[in-house]
Amino acid sequence: MLDWLRQTVAVTLLNLRTLHQRLSSSAVAIVGIAGVVVVMVSVLSVARGFQAAMEASGSPERAIVMRDGADTEMTSVLTGGEADVVRQAPGIRDDGRTPLASAELYVIVDLPKIATGTPANVPMRGVEPTALQVRDEVSIVDGRMFEFGTNEVIAGRAAAEQFADLTVGSRVQSGQQTWQVVGVFEADGGVSETEVWADARILQGVYRRGNSFQLVTARLETAGAFEGFRDWLVSNPQLEVSVRREPEYYAAQSQMMSTLIETIGVGIAALMGVGAVFGAILTMYTAVASRSREIATLRALGFNATSVVTSVLAESLALGAVGGAIGGAAAYLAFNGYQASTINFQTFSQVAFAFRVTPELLVGGVAYALAMGFIGGLLPALRAVRTPIPSALREL
Repeated sequence: MLDWLRQTVAVTLLNLRTLHQRLSSSAVAIVGIAGVVVVMVSVLSVARGFQAAMEASGSPERAIVMRDGADTEMTSVLTGGEADVVRQAPGIRDDGRTPLASAELYVIVDLPKIATGTPANVPMRGVEPTALQVRDEVSIVDGRMFEFGTNEVIAGRAAAEQFADLTVGSRVQSGQQTWQVVGVFEADGGVSETEVWADARILQGVYRRGNSFQLVTARLETAGAFEGFRDWLVSNPQLEVSVRREPEYYAAQSQMMSTLIETIGVGIAALMGVGAVFGAILTMYTAVASRSREIATLRALGFNATSVVTSVLAESLALGAVGGAIGGAAAYLAFNGYQASTINFQTFSQVAFAFRVTPELLVGGVAYALAMGFIGGLLPALRAVRTPIPSALREL
């Protein structure tokens, strides 16, 4: 065992030391593998960024109440009377004057994207005066909060950066209504930053919704108060509602889109990986062919076949590791933090988010690169030891 280990280390080091002599052919494999890793990591970073934006919107101390059977607020309807009953539920925090619950309306307005000018579905949320207390992570970073009873609105930071006419002082035209943008807010990177907020009562009138809402967002006394809050509402004969913790709701919202993006990303990486593997195979076949006499000499001197195979695989893995590292670094520098928006298929509205190249994605990219290197080096390694020694020694 010790002799085998010494032989393997000696042959592997010899291969790696002479790698610069095969730099041009090795660069083909490195570039191919790096390209695959860049594509895989960048596409999957879209899913991670989308998930992060959705998950950052949820707090375990908040609950969402919708019509029973509705999976999104777009398909939910609650009357004003039902919203009043929800506010009476035990477990809701209050500020000494009123329960911290905001009955909300959700509509879509068409606004052009700044980058392309193409129209996009931007969510507009009608909220009540308690909204900022319910969502305590929301803060005004430019301008001021809108005045209730007016046509003033505030826009999320991500929405203001992605869509036209949402900076302070701008006007938003929606149907026959003109909205005055008076502030921009942040929400710790959550999905709310893609929204425009207005007075729910004004929005009801503009869209002829009567005294109806789509959901109630409630701030609970503690995270542990959720069960009692939910049970009281579900068992109340005046209501037909479903109650979910806010993080659970947004996790369900992100699942479809994230799964779609990940499936596409893995599929593209798999197809590109086939090409990269063939590039690695050709590179390693070239390396073995150029060193056939050297390999035959080592075998004639008593070096075992397993050591030779291991040394060729080690060279191929080294190329994969270099390609993976280059691809991961390129993906991180080019895409991490890149701002984009996409449609949420659950609500058919735009969600702005930042690409997230996480450590897990980088490790996965390098692991995939090593797998491509291993597969690409396996057949050439076997060829290196199957060629008869006399035939290999006669090769020029």
